[in-house]
Amino acid sequence: MESPLPVPVERAIRKLGADLSLARRRRYLSQASLAERMGASLSTVRRMESGDVRVPIHFFARALFVFGELQALEQLLDTSRDDIGLTLMD
Repeated sequence: MESPLPVPVERAIRKLGADLSLARRRRYLSQASLAERMGASLSTVRRMESGDVRVPIHFFARALFVFGELQALEQLLDTSRDDIGLTLMD
């Protein structure tokens, strides 16, 4: 049995979906075009943009790649800048 998602996690995923939607529209891409570029289905893009927490992370990574923003994902938990982890390790 799965435990419910913490509200901040749900909010963050909804915001990411909304941000992806806005980024797509600013680039004048249709949902179908983004889906094709990502190698995903139209319904997956729609679910991502609506903040569906069940969409696998690799689809978000593919969208970031299409937008030229994959480095944002790479930097999320950069261990060289993890001050707490580095302090605890020392």
